Amino acid sequence: MTIRVLVADDQGMVRTGFTVFLGAQPDIEVVGEAADGEEAVRRVAELSPDVVLMDVRMPVLDGLQATRRILSSGGHPPKVLILTTFDLDDYVYEALRAGASGFLLKDASAGQLAEAVRVVAAGEALLAPSVTRRLISEFARLGPSRPRATLDGVTEREAEVLTLVAHGLSNQEIAERLVLSEQTVKTHVGRILAKLGLRDRAQAIVHAYETGLVRPGE
Repeated sequence: MTIRVLVADDQGMVRTGFTVFLGAQPDIEVVGEAADGEEAVRRVAELSPDVVLMDVRMPVLDGLQATRRILSSGGHPPKVLILTTFDLDDYVYEALRAGASGFLLKDASAGQLAEAVRVVAAGEALLAPSVTRRLISEFARLGPSRPRATLDGVTEREAEVLTLVAHGLSNQEIAERLVLSEQTVKTHVGRILAKLGLRDRAQAIVHAYETGLVRPGE
């Protein structure tokens, strides 16, 4: 199954480079480009891509605003992969709250770019350890004033799985930690997302901190 991608960046050379990299992959097709956030929202509605590579700093409408619009439009919105430079600490938390599935550095290699697209298209979160650390720091800074989420309907085992997801463990690592099959872990994660109305693992990580299930520094 081919993954359909939209590239949104205000730099033409970046768009062209990403399009060339991804176009060389047998399972990925770049279906369109956008030079600003407003165009990205419009092109998503027209083209229905599976994944959007979204730059944060764009004219007319920035990447965070565009992400919110795209993911609140109903139907089956695409996964959004935020393109960042190294130090965009202020955007990490807000991008995840907006529904982004992960982050990718703009200087990523062709192989890393293609793999990132595949990971988020499959419903996984793409959170490098450095990004996770920044996210945890942001939760610590916000403290108790952040909105309170709930864990209604989540079983004790599911809460255990969610805790490990929030610590950045993969399904395989969780399976090894809890002595379960990887498929069982995948089933638990799917049920957690469904019960809490979450789109993917990235939102699950945010939710785990907002409920207090996981606390910074633990």
